[in-house]
Amino acid sequence: MIERMKFVSITGAKEEFDRMAANYLSKYEVHLENALSELKTVQNLRPFIEKNPYKDRLEKLRQYVGELPGAEQRKKKVLDTQEAEAVLEQVYQALVPQEKRKEEILEELEHVKNIKSIMEPFKEVDVDLRKLSGFRFVKVRFGRIVLQHYTRLEHYMLEDSSSIFYKCGATPEYVYGIYFVPKIVSKKIDAMYASMHFEQIQLPEEYEGTPMKAYLKYDQRQRKLESELETIQTEIQTILTEAGEGLVAARERFQMLSEGFDIRKMAACFQEEEEVFYIICGWMSEEDAAALKKEIEGDANTFFVEEDGEESAFQEPPTKLKNPRFLRPFEMFTKMYGLPGYNEMDPTVFIAITYTLIFGIMFGDVGQGLVLLIGGALLFKFKKIDLAAIISCAGIFSTIFGFLYGSVFGFEDILEAVWLHPKAATMEVPIVGQLNTVFVVTIGFGMALILLTMVFHMINAAKEKNLGSLLFDTNGVAGLVFYGAVVAVILLFMQGKTLPATGVLLVMFILPLLAICLKEPLGNLVERKAEIMPKEKGMFVVQTFFELFEVLLSYFSNTLSFIRVGAFAVSHAAMMEVVLTLAGAESGSVNWIVIVLGNIAVCGLEGLIVGIQVLRLEYYEMFSRFYKGTGREFISYKSHIHEK
Repeated sequence: MIERMKFVSITGAKEEFDRMAANYLSKYEVHLENALSELKTVQNLRPFIEKNPYKDRLEKLRQYVGELPGAEQRKKKVLDTQEAEAVLEQVYQALVPQEKRKEEILEELEHVKNIKSIMEPFKEVDVDLRKLSGFRFVKVRFGRIVLQHYTRLEHYMLEDSSSIFYKCGATPEYVYGIYFVPKIVSKKIDAMYASMHFEQIQLPEEYEGTPMKAYLKYDQRQRKLESELETIQTEIQTILTEAGEGLVAARERFQMLSEGFDIRKMAACFQEEEEVFYIICGWMSEEDAAALKKEIEGDANTFFVEEDGEESAFQEPPTKLKNPRFLRPFEMFTKMYGLPGYNEMDPTVFIAITYTLIFGIMFGDVGQGLVLLIGGALLFKFKKIDLAAIISCAGIFSTIFGFLYGSVFGFEDILEAVWLHPKAATMEVPIVGQLNTVFVVTIGFGMALILLTMVFHMINAAKEKNLGSLLFDTNGVAGLVFYGAVVAVILLFMQGKTLPATGVLLVMFILPLLAICLKEPLGNLVERKAEIMPKEKGMFVVQTFFELFEVLLSYFSNTLSFIRVGAFAVSHAAMMEVVLTLAGAESGSVNWIVIVLGNIAVCGLEGLIVGIQVLRLEYYEMFSRFYKGTGREFISYKSHIHEK
């Protein structure tokens, strides 16, 4: 079901906003709306904009708590704002020396690693690089070249002896090296190397000795810095661990304050004489609105106004589903199609009953049904997966229909069928002849469901006060009379009873179809619109003809779609018969490994296919007749805080 909503607004002095948010909004389920958009009739409203004073402290606390292992599992206590600030300040002051030294180490460590990365490709050069740089008539260049261009460089050096290239090291992408060039032609040669994508590397001025010695020196420095960093990190961790419980509580407090402050963007301000007031509005359930109103009555600084939802707001109320606990997992299917509008029926109960019932008809087996029932229940208990709960409920009906079919893990000779064996049972149908009983029954079952969804459509149309849709839609009164007459005639014909008179059939068939064809002008007429007939009458006639053909075809195809329900019941029995044949059940020597593996395969594969097919029937053959799913979700401010 859908909870009834009240549109509420809360007003008070601007400086009282945080107290109101902490004392009231954080305790009740309220879906906030933008006050500037909703309260268009209120004069002189302006945005409520201020800088969040809690944001920086919250970020710091999140950083501290993020460095605590198992922080969310710690016992949580409640702190007021002053206590939370004291905890943060104490930890911050304790960490100042460590954080400062940590920052210095990280900066130096980055510098050392950079020098190491420069020196590493040249560490095999056993020459003091300072001496190389001190030549008067020869220039020395260090650098790297992309591997694919190195061949061009080698070819150039064969043709021109103005430079000497010494290869030092290589990676999968680059070749590192040194080239020597006479000073007098250095600019020309540098340009040539640059054209071949040679990148010069400036060696750090602080190196001493050979590249290997410099590399080892900085490598030793890096290890020392990393060791010191680890020690400081341990000290920081100790301080945070000792204050862990307080930090988590302080974060919770500042998170609530920050979220409370941020909802100012949903509020508005207005001025009365010298004082500035806030106003915030949103949706609450009737029960919560009554409780909040009663609580605020004793608060002289806060004013509460409650109004009927649909008549007071500029947009439709949000949808908040409220179903019994055992039906809540099926809300997943409802939300997959779309939340119901505020004035729509909630189809959760309908889909819960029909989905599990149809699943049981298509997948009737006592043993496999119990496996789904127990397995789904255990998975839901430990993992809280909604789909697991749905599987468990479907397993109940699979078990029930397993008794009706007399099937236990595919064996049909252990239990006597309470009703019939799907594969073998047939019945005589006039004109058609012998048909499988399950096929006939499931088509009849599908007809009943289609008629029921038409009733649902009329209920929704009545709630929306859409008289045209209620009376003349293909799923309205006209459609119900026509399809109901077809169903009644088929039932009478199958039972060999006398059909109604031609005049009655004319009224039951032709008049409803005419009403459906003229749905648009008749709808305009009953709704007293100025323009009844469309301007393009010729196009209207052509369009009506094809729409009528589509309507008749949809009635026929939707009805036949329910044959798949019986078909899967028969195919399940046939597949299990194949498993038993492969296991040698007919010969009396049963291979139980084949039985077990076969049941696992059928239960897994066919169970998945049946689950998808039932959902398809729900959405395309039933939901499409009465359900729009255009509602917007009720998002509670309270839940939003707790999620973060």
